[in-house]
Amino acid sequence: MKIGVLSDTHDNLPLIEKAVGVFNRENVDLVLHLGDYCAPFALRPFRALRMEWKGVFGNNDGERMGLLEASGRRIVAGGLTLSWGGKEIFVDHINPLRSALAASGRFDVILYGHTHTLEIYEEKGCLCVNPGEVCAYLTGKATVVCIDLNDVSPRGVEVFDLMV
Repeated sequence: MKIGVLSDTHDNLPLIEKAVGVFNRENVDLVLHLGDYCAPFALRPFRALRMEWKGVFGNNDGERMGLLEASGRRIVAGGLTLSWGGKEIFVDHINPLRSALAASGRFDVILYGHTHTLEIYEEKGCLCVNPGEVCAYLTGKATVVCIDLNDVSPRGVEVFDLMV
């Protein structure tokens, strides 16, 4: 069981389309977007996904009603907790509590965005991942990740560079 994870797309349609292509090619079971879509039109490429997707709002998502409608109500405010593939997953855009959440022992995976910086590490037996940014506006890099839920460790995370 694999999940695809992306964040901080910031309306960059060509790179969002590439991300969708990666997830379809990798045949992930679920896609999770960690926020900062920006405008509702940025969700159009998601129609081509061949799997379910869910997401959370980010701090730059001002047109929330439009995003909610365009997403088919797949986006939620605040933290999203879900069970998928036998794992407990916590999803948020800004997550200053990730160390406390990891220490709680409740979650197998914690996903967060906002910083635009790719981070993959294990803390207290919990896999913590920031997939970096899709938009490439801050770092000049555009990345998404796929996580193998049968190996919730840094080894089970594959990074895809959308700029190649």
